[in-house]
Amino acid sequence: MLNSHTLQRSFESHFNAKPQWVVRAPGRVNLIGEHTDYNDGYVLPMAIDHAIWIALRPREDDQVHIHSLDLGQDSVFILNRIEKSEGWAEYLKGVAWALQGAGYSLRGWNGIITGDVPRGAGLSSSAAVELATARAFACTSGFDWDAKLMARLSQKAENQWVGVNCGIMDQMASAASQAGHALFMDCRTLDIQHAPLPQGVAVAVLDTSTRRGLVGSAYNERREQCEAGARFFGVKALRDVSVAEFKARQHEIQDEAVCKRARHIITENQRVLDAMDAMHAGDIATLGQLFNASHVSLRDDLEVSSTALDQIVESAQAQSACYGARMTGAGFGGCAVALVRADAVEAFTQAVSAEYRQRSGLEATIYVCQPSAGASVE
Repeated sequence: MLNSHTLQRSFESHFNAKPQWVVRAPGRVNLIGEHTDYNDGYVLPMAIDHAIWIALRPREDDQVHIHSLDLGQDSVFILNRIEKSEGWAEYLKGVAWALQGAGYSLRGWNGIITGDVPRGAGLSSSAAVELATARAFACTSGFDWDAKLMARLSQKAENQWVGVNCGIMDQMASAASQAGHALFMDCRTLDIQHAPLPQGVAVAVLDTSTRRGLVGSAYNERREQCEAGARFFGVKALRDVSVAEFKARQHEIQDEAVCKRARHIITENQRVLDAMDAMHAGDIATLGQLFNASHVSLRDDLEVSSTALDQIVESAQAQSACYGARMTGAGFGGCAVALVRADAVEAFTQAVSAEYRQRSGLEATIYVCQPSAGASVE
């Protein structure tokens, strides 16, 4: 794992001075609550103990000089005339642009950035970069840290500067999480609560080594079908429909696909609420059952799983140390997430890797994670 001392030494070597601050912001995995965000529903992500780190020192001008330790590349931009280009530094520039647009007066800095959030694995490395950057500017420019506001401005940077139309979940998890807890969020109100991860359990992120294919058109189709479901029930969003109401009227929905999509969203929202109760009660067995039920719903009702995701989930569920497993993220490839007995993580990892390799011919990468705090100054 990375540590701030290594980063400080790299800063001294690169800039011939000591950094004044080291900031970090974590990646995240979504424990449960999939495709509920655009239905005004509930999500339960967890910040993970893989993060983006920036060591920095203020400058006397309005320039930001940043060196990526992982890529071996430098970037420079001027705060009073930020210009779009291409590459990794656009996430930092976008945050600066969003902060200035919100009225913040920013000061330049020299920085070294590095991280151990796997890129492309659906663990929100981009949100971690954004929140670490916001935390860096809070240090150099002397403004108070407001986690919710910084999450919103980081989302704006990704939406409007980088051009990725993400929701707020990733940024909020990276900004506002508490160590040892998952972050429950109401996607309509942005209200948050902290739910403790039960003792003796670890979270394993299971990367199938497959990546999403033509997810854009399928994602848009799912959104349209969910909106059709909301219109059928006469509500703003499917979050406003109870499981009981759905069961009473599901036979009236003539479009089978719309019925299945609505069933997933409505039951998934209830699973998130039930997961919160289970976590507060320390009930790992129920939490695992909710994971398993979520995967079945994503596979059969929302139809966003894949052969590889099903294989790795089934490989995980077959292990005695696993309480439950499900695909996580948009689907059609990427990662699954499993709840595992903490004292059996190594055996679980080896067994799942071997079984998945035998079934799929692919190599899984497994990240064992603990719930971490949101963006902070080290």
